[in-house]
Formats: sequence, C-alpha cells, structure tokens
Amino acid sequence: MKASIFALCFVFGVGGVSAQKPVWQPSAGHRQVLIWPGAVPDARAVVKPESVETDTDPKELVAGKPWVYINNVSRPTMTVYSPTGKNTGAAVVVFPGGGYEELAIDLEGTEACDWLTAKGITCVLLKYRVPAPRSDPYWGAYPQSPIALEDAQRTVGLVRFHAAEWHVDPHKIGVMGFSAGGHLVAATSVHSERIYAAVDAADKVSCRPDFAVAIYPGHLSFGDEKLKTPKLNPDIVSHITRQAPPTFLLQNEDDHVDGINQSLVYYIALKNAGVPVEMHLYAQGGHAFGLRRTKLPVTRWPELVETWLATIGMTATKPE
Repeated sequence: MKASIFALCFVFGVGGVSAQKPVWQPSAGHRQVLIWPGAVPDARAVVKPESVETDTDPKELVAGKPWVYINNVSRPTMTVYSPTGKNTGAAVVVFPGGGYEELAIDLEGTEACDWLTAKGITCVLLKYRVPAPRSDPYWGAYPQSPIALEDAQRTVGLVRFHAAEWHVDPHKIGVMGFSAGGHLVAATSVHSERIYAAVDAADKVSCRPDFAVAIYPGHLSFGDEKLKTPKLNPDIVSHITRQAPPTFLLQNEDDHVDGINQSLVYYIALKNAGVPVEMHLYAQGGHAFGLRRTKLPVTRWPELVETWLATIGMTATKPE
C-alpha cells in the first residue's frame, strides 16, 4: 500500500511539474513530487503560473550573494534529500520563508538541506502553496488561510508513512522554518490534528513533529511591537499544550522585519505549557540571512542547533 501511494504521488509529481515550465527544479539527482495524489484541499484559482526569480539587487544580497525565490505555487511538492553523512535516523521537513507570498527556496531551503544532509539528517524540502490571502493581523498565516498548514501537515505525515523506506526513525521527524516558515513551524507544532479530511493511508499516521526549529519566525507576535505589551498569535495561544514538541528559537534584536517579540512570546507560552524550549537572541544580524556566514556571531547558529539536537536525543548515530 505504501509503495503504491508513493508511486502515484511520484507519477503525478514528475509529470505535472515538468509540464509547467519555468518552475523551480532541484539539483541533479533529486526530484520533487506532488504531495497530494489528486486535487489539493481548499484549492484557489490559479491567476498566474509558477515562476522562479533571482534577486540580484545589491541592497538585497545576502552575504554578498543573490538569492532565488519562487512565486505562485499552486501545486505543492516535496523534495527528499538523503543523508550524505552517516545516517542518524533523523529527518527534517524544511519550510522556506517569504511572508506567505513567495518562497526563498535556496537561502532558506536547499542551503539548509545541504547542511542537514552533511550531518546525517534526511532533509525534505517543502514547496508549499503561496501566495496566501493576506490582511491584518494574520497576513496569510493560519487560520486566515489553511493552505500552507495543510501542506505542512501532509508532508510530515508522508515522511512518517515512508520512514522505513527512507531509513528514517518515525520518532525523529522534525520541522524547521524561517520567517513565515517559522510561523508554520509553530502552527504545525500546536495543530497535531489535521485540519483537512484524510485522502489516503498516509493521513492516518501522526502529523505531529518530534522537534521544531524556528529561525527568525514571524506572524507570532500580534499588537504592539514594544516589549511592554506583546501578545502571542491567538491561534497559537488557543492550541498550545504540553504536547507541543521540543523547540529551538533564534532571533536578532535588530531584526526590523520580525522583531524579538516574535520569539519571546512563543518562548514564554511554551515554557508555561511545560514544553522544552531553547532560545537564542543576538544583538545584530537582521532578518533573512539563512545559513550564509558573515562576521556576525549569529551566523554560527547551525552549530547551536546541532548541539541542541544531540542534547534532546535526535541525532545519536543510528546503528548500522
């Protein structure tokens, strides 16, 4: 049954993606597949075709380099990157950021997968649906729009469903997201029950992640951005319990897109709920830097995550 479901997904994915160019394609040796075997839930009218663009504006370079982003995703896909280092049994589903408008697919996607796979972690890059309907105060985040969370829950379930085939421990499947993808990490963490009707056997396994990493998350702090009165996103507040997974948070004080309140309010709520959480705040580094190294200390954050993952027991090397 598992093989037939994945085969169906694979056939739809390869045929559909290649028929709609120009769309983003992963590096040689990897193929993206559609995560839904048929129609996507809560489908929206396709106004423009999917496209890929490179931001070369000198003011927007990250560590001196341009970055690639995807627009108008209506057919969500996942791309599986197998470990290049010794397999730890852990897997991470990566959610690129982009304000629920676009996806920073290399800066906050493939570059994260390159790092994770070198550390023996299976990486599953999710190309979720964007843009979402956006207005104050949610700006595309659930519950204003369910599409990204549906795609995230579906993908976590698919990874767990195929864990044996992909040499993944079904109890070591986490999520990592950047900016808006950081909010998607929180939403996936607190919504352990699917928000869509099951479509196949993959939707019968748990979609709860076993750990969560939110890097400069957004859409979490509502209201006054001053330290005196920040409030956590009411959807997160109403669903957070001690069943949320261990969480790692990172933010910069000079992040003028998503300020430190984004992490602070979520950290406090997790602590109050009895959820293990680790938070790192830095004075400098701004927003949307991904894994690209600069002279600033914050860009060494992947080492902190590696240590944290070992501490919570997710990356003890899997026996041969």
